[in-house]
Amino acid sequence: MKKLKRSARLVEMTQYLLYRPHSLIPLTTFAERYGSAKSSISEDLAIIKEVFEEEGLGDLHTLAGAAGGVKFTPKVPKAASMHILEEIRSVLEQPDRLLPGGYLYMSDILAQPQLINEVGRLFATAFAHKELDVVMTVETKGIPLAYATATFLNLPVVIVRRDNRVTEGSAVSINYVSGSTKRIQTMTLGRRALREQAKVLIIDDFMRAGGTIQGMIDLLREFKASVEGVGVLIESAEVDEHLIEDYISVAKLTAADPKTKQISVVPGNYFDERGTES
Repeated sequence: MKKLKRSARLVEMTQYLLYRPHSLIPLTTFAERYGSAKSSISEDLAIIKEVFEEEGLGDLHTLAGAAGGVKFTPKVPKAASMHILEEIRSVLEQPDRLLPGGYLYMSDILAQPQLINEVGRLFATAFAHKELDVVMTVETKGIPLAYATATFLNLPVVIVRRDNRVTEGSAVSINYVSGSTKRIQTMTLGRRALREQAKVLIIDDFMRAGGTIQGMIDLLREFKASVEGVGVLIESAEVDEHLIEDYISVAKLTAADPKTKQISVVPGNYFDERGTES
């Protein structure tokens, strides 16, 4: 039990909530933690709720009743979302990022925790209304983004492997056609990694035609799981039709000319979906 001044209590309560998104926290947890009356805790939460909403940090929901409490839902306002996009664009449009074959070098971006965490919070905003059990991605470059998203949704991460590993136990493997290489490849998922009928959010770093994501969807059918959403950091506009129709993208690669070294990145459909939000 801690006895803190109200100002200190507000700071610690705020941190407590930020580190536990999408978790229902009973008022008794705070009352016992600080040795304060529930009425005082309610007043503190009202102050935190007001700041969260004014600053666009997220929503603080109060659930009444004996089993009630508070739940923090992270949110990224439109202005902050555009700032994230512009940061991504300014980096991706550097001419030296264009690799032979028209590929775009992205590994260093995916290795920046602050930027990836912001993108994860953006995806958590987009899929906050979904009922989800896990976040799924395929190794390897999508892993940081999946973990960032899962952190803000308070969900576990499931990683689809390129090959079966002894340490994973029995597994399900399928063949799929890669949208980038147009080659038949294999992906595998351990039986213990995902329970049957789980509700899954798929996150990936790049989508060309969508072959890899379609492969994950096919793999999930073997687990009788449902795909509740798909989020990609960057989609390619060079294909006439994607295999995946229902997805959210943060940015869209519209040009990558090996001769002129010109790279063009525009807003993804995430901003179409949220065009009226503030």
